[in-house]
Amino acid sequence: MDNKYKILVTNDDGYEAKGLHELVEALHELENVEVTVVAPATEKSACGHSLTLTKPLRFVAVKENFFKLDDGTPTDCVYLSLSTIFQEKKPDLLVSGINRGSNMGEDITYSGTAAGAMEGVLHNVPSIAISQVMDFTNPNGDFSLARKIIKKVVNKIRNDDFPLKERQFLNINIPPEKVDAAMKITYAGYRVYSNDAQMHQNPRGEKHYWLGLHPLNFRAREGKNGVSDYEAIRDGYVSITPIMLDLTAYESMKRLQKWLD
Repeated sequence: MDNKYKILVTNDDGYEAKGLHELVEALHELENVEVTVVAPATEKSACGHSLTLTKPLRFVAVKENFFKLDDGTPTDCVYLSLSTIFQEKKPDLLVSGINRGSNMGEDITYSGTAAGAMEGVLHNVPSIAISQVMDFTNPNGDFSLARKIIKKVVNKIRNDDFPLKERQFLNINIPPEKVDAAMKITYAGYRVYSNDAQMHQNPRGEKHYWLGLHPLNFRAREGKNGVSDYEAIRDGYVSITPIMLDLTAYESMKRLQKWLD
């Protein structure tokens, strides 16, 4: 009887991304695991929790237990994997990443990496999203600390069970340029956004725009105890944030009722 610990892996940077391959190599270093990869054929960063409904999707085998999903999103990858590859028995764990760049604060709502984990917990599969904060002028990045952390967290889950309730996932961010770092439990910070749309013009005079990268600017959330994900990363810690899919603003319900009355 096959008693291997089965892990489904996806990402939003695409099946060729270095972070994905670093993650798979790290997971293969664990004892008695079986890793199945289903990742987008092309980069789907900032695609959010999008599902493809207007065209068919196709698995393309890259190698054993490794598939790319032709023009699929991370959500497509997880949804179809659970409907086909894992139809008879769900995986024990889902890991989405390792993302190239941070996923903190409200960026979680944009993130295809986080969306992969969201889809996992919607189907009652314990899920982790992991991202490596980095300087984008470095084309490769160092994922060595991320590898250490994901192995430590996966082993902890295997030995002690998943620590969260249903429809909640772990969102992990790894600080840049660190050989080792302690882990800190955090809440999602308050991201300060700015508009950065860069206009270019082709030889025919037609204008087009590139959306730029925003600086990592955050501010504290009023009335919150503890440390935000941004503060932890700033101070050199690994940030681990429990994320729930329930977006209800409970503290505003009475105010809304009073407003309606």
